[in-house]
Amino acid sequence: MALMSSCQQSQALQVQVFETSASGNQLKAIELLNHALDTQPIVIQPEVQFQSIEGFGGAFTEATAHLLMQMSEEKRKLILEAYFSEQGSNYSLTRTHINSCDFSLRNYAYAMVDKDTNLEHFSIEEDLTDLIPIVKEALEISKEDFKILSSPWTAPPWMKDNKDWKGGKLLPEYYKTWALYFIKYIEAYQNQGIPIWGITVENEPLGNDNNWESMIFSPEEMNDFVKSYLGPKLKSTGLKTKLLGYDQNRDEELKQWADAMYNDADARAYYDGIAVHWYASTYDYFPEALQYVNSKAPEKLIIQTEACIDAEMPRWKDDNWYWNKGARDWGWTWAPENKKHLHPEYVPVFRYAGDIIGCLNNQVNGWIDWNMVLDKQGGPNWAKNWCVAPVIVDTASDEVYITPLYYIMTHFSKFIRPGAVRIGFENPYPEIQFTAVKNQNGSIVAVVFNPSDLKKELSIALNKETVALAIGPKAIQTIVFKEQ
Repeated sequence: MALMSSCQQSQALQVQVFETSASGNQLKAIELLNHALDTQPIVIQPEVQFQSIEGFGGAFTEATAHLLMQMSEEKRKLILEAYFSEQGSNYSLTRTHINSCDFSLRNYAYAMVDKDTNLEHFSIEEDLTDLIPIVKEALEISKEDFKILSSPWTAPPWMKDNKDWKGGKLLPEYYKTWALYFIKYIEAYQNQGIPIWGITVENEPLGNDNNWESMIFSPEEMNDFVKSYLGPKLKSTGLKTKLLGYDQNRDEELKQWADAMYNDADARAYYDGIAVHWYASTYDYFPEALQYVNSKAPEKLIIQTEACIDAEMPRWKDDNWYWNKGARDWGWTWAPENKKHLHPEYVPVFRYAGDIIGCLNNQVNGWIDWNMVLDKQGGPNWAKNWCVAPVIVDTASDEVYITPLYYIMTHFSKFIRPGAVRIGFENPYPEIQFTAVKNQNGSIVAVVFNPSDLKKELSIALNKETVALAIGPKAIQTIVFKEQ
């Protein structure tokens, strides 16, 4: 641990610096510079406070759980400890799916008997094979526990107008049944010892071009379901589960949904916030849209619930790929011409680091990655919608590859803890991305991201003291300030 020094040689603070870089550093402890810099510092302003932080983490999908159950006990423990122990990422905010999703082995729901309006045949038996055992193992490892946010991709087909897993709408005559479905799910998981912190009404209510499980809502339809059925049902049962709306991309639709959700006073009363995804661009985190949402309802949460390197298969034990431009997302081929510019090739590590910092600096309260574990193909996935995860496994050889994306997530999740408050700063370095928070234990945590090809020397001022440091090219650093 290095001692912070200032021009007055004060030693009132302790400072730790950890770096992950393209050169091979993986949360490596870095010494401060032992000389002052004749440059304007980044000034941290603890007295300027913004949103509180719910946490950071990834998703328990059936794909992830299935793979972990196929690994040896030793390797499964290694992965879960890497994600959930205090020595590892210490994930604090996670997500899972209600019924099946694209990262399931097949289509399934918890109530498959037609017209079972009272859900007498409701059962989460499907999840008892892999998903629930893995969540329980993670909870045993996590000392502080973690929050779980659950999202449905679709209702059972018999409740929908097209009787299909893909697309279609929930029939109005089943609104009451579908609201009861959420309650049954939450209570069933509670009975397994797994508390559900929050739910979203629907994953991607705008649809996914019918490529996998989906169900369409307009903002008005979602409001009607929430204010007349789901919201009152949650309230009547006494459940404290958070309720989030929207749950799709951060673009113009986000502002339209925020208007609809928060301009309807009856619906607004039941929403605890709004959920967003990152797939509208490979580089733009849409600060204007996020700030607009916050201005509409500053007391409500904004949770980033899904992000991944999509439309790519993982590169096995090839750290270099994750640090260099060449990844392409769905929009490279599918985006309409007027949005093609939002989907250029990108550097996977840069996309994660830049997006998380950008979200934090624009009122987002929590950030959740997608699958925690996938195989070398980027699955299993019944829809063949291959993606990348921070941890890749080969079940045949019982091998584990912890990609650079894991370390990027850890720079935030390990050091920025639930209840932290984002604080102000002035950053004079245009090429450097920066954010800062104050944890409940009083520590100040700053994250610095240098995407350039050059080493940067910079100084940071906190409470009238200044520290000088160097950050490598293509590198991210977490800096922890603690009072002695």
